[in-house]
Amino acid sequence: MTRMDTANITAQDLYPTRIASEPELLERTDPVVHGSAQDGPLTQGQLDTFDRDGALVVEDLFSDDEVARMRDRLATLSADPAVRADERTVTELTSDEVRSIFEIHRSDEVFRSIATDARIVEPARQILGSEVYIHQSRINAKPGFTGDGFWWHSDFETWHAEDGLPRMRTLSASITLTENTPVNGPLLIVPGSHRTFVTTVGETPEDHYRNSLKRQEIGTPDHDSLHELIVGQQAGIRQILGRPGSVVFFDANLMHGSASNISPYPRSNVFVVFNSVDNAAVEPFAARAPRPSFIAARDVEPVIPR
Repeated sequence: MTRMDTANITAQDLYPTRIASEPELLERTDPVVHGSAQDGPLTQGQLDTFDRDGALVVEDLFSDDEVARMRDRLATLSADPAVRADERTVTELTSDEVRSIFEIHRSDEVFRSIATDARIVEPARQILGSEVYIHQSRINAKPGFTGDGFWWHSDFETWHAEDGLPRMRTLSASITLTENTPVNGPLLIVPGSHRTFVTTVGETPEDHYRNSLKRQEIGTPDHDSLHELIVGQQAGIRQILGRPGSVVFFDANLMHGSASNISPYPRSNVFVVFNSVDNAAVEPFAARAPRPSFIAARDVEPVIPR
């Protein structure tokens, strides 16, 4: 075994992945909801929905004017040669269209204000039961006709294996900038799958992020495991549809993905990933070195909501 294996897997690793020759389905040992209805803006019913499904949609959290401002800013950034040349910008595998812009809360004032907005920070603190920091932020732009999909995955599998997040005390807030419809590659989730950790097979390549951000293969679940989650456990697949300005809060271990956008209608979202300050990253559990800080922050300074 390497130093990485002995230091992390045998001593601390509750969710070992990328080390065995066959995948496994492991029962989650972490709570899903750490707070209560008295701790924040979400009702007990909303917390129960998140606990059961691993996701919660809050409609119309941001106004039309706020969405228009974000959408205009995204268009400006996507057309800026300096932004496109920045290592934090990822283009599509088969075109030069912008796929994602990372660390957007640090590089742009408009999105910094969104990432620290109490409307998403307070629910995150409530669900995670602690102060939170931003582990990752990004814009995913899925343009009409050319926007590629995202294969099924659990974010936690990567954040655990490659970033060193020890526990499942992390969630994403996805703010919709465009209408999410059945035809433009909407978010697909497997309700309840956040309670099962799917291990994956294959050693993490060096600098894996350079390829995985365009199209991930290592760290994605096998077909048999997906079949068991979706069909065997009768969880099914749910499309997450909604108007611009809605927010989808979803658990780090929720199995999700999206198809390519072959429609003329774009689908863009802002993602802010909140992690508990009590769940700070350690050394990666299945990689030789952590990913760059613009993908996985190692500064756990709590967010001060505005």
